[in-house]
Amino acid sequence: MIGTLSDMRARLSALLPLRWFGDAAPVLTALLSGLGEGWVWLDAMQDDVKSQTRIGTATDSLLDLIAADFFAGALTRRFGEADAAFRARIQRALLRPRATRAALAGELTALTGRAPVIFEPSRPADTGAWGIALGYGAAGGWGSLALPFQCFVTAYRPRITGVPLCGGWASGAGGWGTGAVQYVSPAMVQSQVTDVEINAAVASTLPVAAAGWTRISN
Repeated sequence: MIGTLSDMRARLSALLPLRWFGDAAPVLTALLSGLGEGWVWLDAMQDDVKSQTRIGTATDSLLDLIAADFFAGALTRRFGEADAAFRARIQRALLRPRATRAALAGELTALTGRAPVIFEPSRPADTGAWGIALGYGAAGGWGSLALPFQCFVTAYRPRITGVPLCGGWASGAGGWGTGAVQYVSPAMVQSQVTDVEINAAVASTLPVAAAGWTRISN
């Protein structure tokens, strides 16, 4: 295989004059192997450097550096997030659509797993109108033509699922010393998506002041 020690040794041997050495030359083989080790290391380092300069193949701290370079700290790795998940978020943030209602809804849904509620005061489909989904306390909302191209967003935090192997209070399914319960710290159950990320998603998707306010709810 290209880049292995045997490959490097064969390349070096091919540069030597013919008939200088016999078929069995253990001293020469040892010497060429020592020189070849350095080239094997250099070839491996070159491959690693090449992979770390691409989003699709970068790993560990180099992937964090790429995110910092493109987004200036606005997109960071979450607690315990693997490279594959972080890479997918970077690629989505680079190419995601912006400046539309659909783009905002798609971004918040991808971020939190829950579709937001977006209300545009000047949009009859949201406010309701005669013959269009309208009823006091049932459908529609208070509209205003004084707020064109502006919307109000209600974003929802991700739902937190239960913790495996952790019995509930008075459930009888486990307790300290029973062997059926694992210790669970707050960091293990807290949401991986912060309110700051949700607000940043809205601010980076819509033009300035397009969102009148963003309410974050459970």
